[in-house]
Amino acid sequence: MTGAISPWVWAVAAVVIAFLELPVPGNYLIWFACAAALTALVGFAIDWTLNAQLAFFSAACLISCVAGYFVYRRLALRGPDTDVVNRRDLELVGQSGLASEAFVNGHGRIRLNDTLWLAEGDEDFAAGTALTITAVHGTSLVVRRK
Repeated sequence: MTGAISPWVWAVAAVVIAFLELPVPGNYLIWFACAAALTALVGFAIDWTLNAQLAFFSAACLISCVAGYFVYRRLALRGPDTDVVNRRDLELVGQSGLASEAFVNGHGRIRLNDTLWLAEGDEDFAAGTALTITAVHGTSLVVRRK
């Protein structure tokens, strides 16, 4: 290995670049950190020249940035409605409650802890029926028989 950079240099570079991601707006440095980490991993496996390392790192940067573009694009297409962060209502899914009144045409109220919630189901339930919350639509809970 003449003139080559040690794989440890690439590994340290990957860590430094990853930490630089924190104060820099945007999320693009992480892809360069991934490329440096990949170059380090390959460097531990094979003995190669500096030119080969730099060529591999350049190709890895290009590939990881393109992959990052598609990852961010996919996340953007999902939209904010699928993001479960700060959606406390989704924590209700899977919990159990009792129908506080008879459901008419699939609509009624469910008692969950000390709160009454609007609820809808695919059938009518008698008051006192044990129900499980399966989804949340706006301010209404979707329930099914437990």
